[in-house]
Amino acid sequence: MALRLKEPNRSSGPGPALVTDVPAIVRSVIDDIRTRGDGAVRSYSEKFDKWSPSSFKLSQDEIQQIISTVPQQIIDDIKKAQENVRVFALAQKASLKDFEMEIRPGVHLGQKNIPISSVGAYIPGGRYPLLASAHMTILTAKCAGVPHVVACTPPIAGKIPANTITAMHYAGADEIYILGGVQAIAAMAIGTSTMKKVDFIAGPGNAFVAEAKRQLFGVEIGIDLPAGPTEILIVADEQADPFVVATDLLSQVEHGLDSPAVLITNSQSVGEKTIQEVDRLLKILPTADVAGVSWDRLGEVIVVEDLDQAYKLADEFAFEHVQILTQMPREALEKMSNYGALFLGEKTCVSYGDKCIGTNHVLPTRGAARFTGGLWVGKYLKTVTYQEVTSPEESGELGRLCGRAARAENFEGHARSGDVRAHQYLNDKFEWI
Repeated sequence: MALRLKEPNRSSGPGPALVTDVPAIVRSVIDDIRTRGDGAVRSYSEKFDKWSPSSFKLSQDEIQQIISTVPQQIIDDIKKAQENVRVFALAQKASLKDFEMEIRPGVHLGQKNIPISSVGAYIPGGRYPLLASAHMTILTAKCAGVPHVVACTPPIAGKIPANTITAMHYAGADEIYILGGVQAIAAMAIGTSTMKKVDFIAGPGNAFVAEAKRQLFGVEIGIDLPAGPTEILIVADEQADPFVVATDLLSQVEHGLDSPAVLITNSQSVGEKTIQEVDRLLKILPTADVAGVSWDRLGEVIVVEDLDQAYKLADEFAFEHVQILTQMPREALEKMSNYGALFLGEKTCVSYGDKCIGTNHVLPTRGAARFTGGLWVGKYLKTVTYQEVTSPEESGELGRLCGRAARAENFEGHARSGDVRAHQYLNDKFEWI
């Protein structure tokens, strides 16, 4: 039996601003860009971002000038965070092996991991310029061996986000555009006279960016994964510090007005004290105008009988960020399976993953952790196979097997491809009639 100390209050206001029909708006923008190309891109940039430079693409001289305005400490921190991401991404790539095997004499099967040729990376702006997304999307693609990465980020209040541009440059972007929203996604996916089409787009964004990726997926591009609001779930035992629990919950609900935050604990005392701490901290948190709305509308505190029940319930939520604040946090590695990323123990917080520890922060939301992980080197690689038969006898035997298997499915053309080999190499009777 679970006791709910705090339940979602979705009826409270003010909730997230409602847009009448996001898919329809996105579809009209994409269709217009298909038709008018650069002209449409420019008109939407002017309309939504009040941004219309002579060229959306930054030259190398412009990039260097922008970087020169960034404090050295920020540059050093960017490089340190990117080094952590690079080390982990390269280790991931090293775990992926090309191989070839001979399953029978003269029958060779193989696998290769080939980088995608061109990738688009979207780095959000708005309330929070997520320069760390440059590490996660651009740098990870480069570690995978992607030869060409185009990166887009919107202007912020009519200005170029210098810190974000610096992160994009040091991550290895081959082209950088000051361009945001649906127009950026569509331009990269479709291509225009000034922007070459990419094959794959990665990166988080608002509801319009997410919808644009969804509509273009499978038609024009591949994508990293469907994106939704940031989520955090904490599993805490009776030894957890309610102040730390509250702090870590609030670290994620400040992302937006629709960010769920859940605490599951086996201690009613920890649950009650965490609620008290959240209420206290919201009075002094600079981003309380956002965090407070999400906590009120989507915050939950659930008390369960024991940690086994906590892990089971956490798996049902299948959130992107799951933090384990227990005496034995590594138990979660054995007892949980549905999460984007685990953060084990009080010394590890979700914000480390968001900003600097080295794992990727582009993670599955809205239950997608039930069937996929987050962005990683492997998303930028095409795992392809090849086969070669060098033995005449084996080719003939496979031909016989193929003929029988194909005819069981009424594929006579397939069967005859096998029959030809059985005839050529085993002298089976065969006539094309």
